Amino acid sequence: MASFLQSFLDPKKNWFAAQHMKSLSSRLRKYGLRYDDLYDPYYDLDIKEALNRLPKEVVDARNQRLKRAMDLSMKHQYLPEDLQAMQTPFRSYLQDMLALVRRERAEREALGALPLYQRTFP
Repeated sequence: MASFLQSFLDPKKNWFAAQHMKSLSSRLRKYGLRYDDLYDPYYDLDIKEALNRLPKEVVDARNQRLKRAMDLSMKHQYLPEDLQAMQTPFRSYLQDMLALVRRERAEREALGALPLYQRTFP
């Protein structure tokens, strides 16, 4: 069942998934965002922890992209075409660290330890 779902969501095998990815890529390019920028650290503590572990330069670049996107959105503008062409919306910077954080959390839960970022100190 899982392999069917993966093949269904794979843009290389499913035309609808490819169209969705193309549309999403176009929207992200207009504002200069990457897909990983859409993750909200206030929604998921794993994302917050993964962002805390990334190098400062990567997090600063993420914050700068988000600020630029909010500014463009408030002005009802898009990035110029030449800058849109340079964007890489699906170049990931968060997924590897997020997978590591989730594996560590699952391991801590399996061992019966408190979650790393929900500890209480005396």
